[in-house]
Amino acid sequence: MTALAGQPDRCDLLVVGGGINGCGIARDAAGRGLNVLLCEQHDLAGHTSSASTKLIHGGLRYLEYYEFGLVRKSLQERELLLAAAPHIMWPMRFILPHDSHLRPAWLIRLGLLLYDHLARRNRLAASRGVDLRAHPAGAALDPRFRRGFEYSDGWVDDARLVILNALDARERGARVLTRTRCESIRREAGEWRATLQAADDTRHEIRARIVVNATGPWASRFLRNRSPVSSDNGVRLVQGSHIVVPALFDHDYAYIFQGADRRIIFAIPYEHDYTLIGTTDVDHAEDPNVPARISEEEVAYLCEMTNRYFRARITRADVLWSYSGVRPLLNDRSPDAPSVTRDYMLELDTAGAPILSIFGGKLTTYRMLAEQVVDRLAPLLGVGRRAWTAGVPLPGGDLPGESFGTFLDNAAQRWPWLPVALRERLAHAYGTRMDRLLDSARGIADLGTEVLPELYQREIGYLQREEWAVTSEDILWRRSKLGLRQAPGAAERLDEWLARHPA
Repeated sequence: MTALAGQPDRCDLLVVGGGINGCGIARDAAGRGLNVLLCEQHDLAGHTSSASTKLIHGGLRYLEYYEFGLVRKSLQERELLLAAAPHIMWPMRFILPHDSHLRPAWLIRLGLLLYDHLARRNRLAASRGVDLRAHPAGAALDPRFRRGFEYSDGWVDDARLVILNALDARERGARVLTRTRCESIRREAGEWRATLQAADDTRHEIRARIVVNATGPWASRFLRNRSPVSSDNGVRLVQGSHIVVPALFDHDYAYIFQGADRRIIFAIPYEHDYTLIGTTDVDHAEDPNVPARISEEEVAYLCEMTNRYFRARITRADVLWSYSGVRPLLNDRSPDAPSVTRDYMLELDTAGAPILSIFGGKLTTYRMLAEQVVDRLAPLLGVGRRAWTAGVPLPGGDLPGESFGTFLDNAAQRWPWLPVALRERLAHAYGTRMDRLLDSARGIADLGTEVLPELYQREIGYLQREEWAVTSEDILWRRSKLGLRQAPGAAERLDEWLARHPA
């Protein structure tokens, strides 16, 4: 075995898994001066972390299960995250129509008041009751819904949140290896020896003082099949599926609905012209390698739930895109998938070289989880630097006054030649990093070939060089959502272009 080409073969921390938790941990640890290597077997955010409902939220429905601690943590993090990257995260108001046969209005109002006050709220407006006959969001609903409630949470581009954490980790000294699988780890002479396999099937050995198992759905399987460590904890694999349909309403409010089965779905304005609807909660096959794919039953369920509340009716034929993810929930032996906790557990094994495994978790609490992981490991590595990520912007998030509107106005003055839709998309995706992408461009011709509608050569090259993009799927569905607007065959054309223009 040889060291990774051009890379030292030792590190303080080997993080296995390039989802939101792994990238968050790598960022925090690198910022405290640790020598960090992160490996991901596929693309960053290639699985669970790009298949969420795209919300930074406290988890209103978790109050029903008395998970007050989890809700409080999530609400605290919601405030921090909204400030860290206002180009990919922003406040959103949600409408909850009152369906009288499910819960009395006073009970819902009490729950919302608790949601408002479980943690300090500086950026988001409080909840309130609304008359849906007069409210802008009421016109899209079935007329039988006359009364409802309005409250605040946040929206996030989940896959880009992962990328921004990975970028910051790399810029603080971490090495980030995508399409590199950790084949095995073994203890040897007080440290770990890890065998890594790259996409070209070459293998390399790395020595690490500590390993972090942040493999999400693979957490239990990684310990069982690729390490000498056993664990009594585990994950319950729950599939969540979403559908995207043409816009069902023309305002910026989102909706939260509850069915007779007490499950929750959201209907959210998405990419200007669409509505995102989800999620389901269905137990997944035991093997996380089995791809998550939406079933016809899930599609029918989401359509039925939507039709129960909206005036407009949708069918399977209206579904333009769907996606599914496997959520690795902490296995708390709950009787059904919706009631499984969204909290997490950190398990540290120190019977030799230390390994810390993560079971469970949710997108909103990733930063806190990462901080807790590094807090536990830092003393074992002799590092005394304190936690630092709270209040520090993510790459591109240092907007003037934390105002995306101001930033977008400035972008219009600096790059007036950019088409409006393209300028807004680039501003949302890259924030202040637009400077690096556009560099010395003075006109649209400087962006090079328009490989696909609204996707130019310069941006593709930037994504290859700076953001680990390799395939059309990386670019069209994770680095952007341009795939929604492309004609059939676009992905194949882009893959052909990428093959002719490697990074």
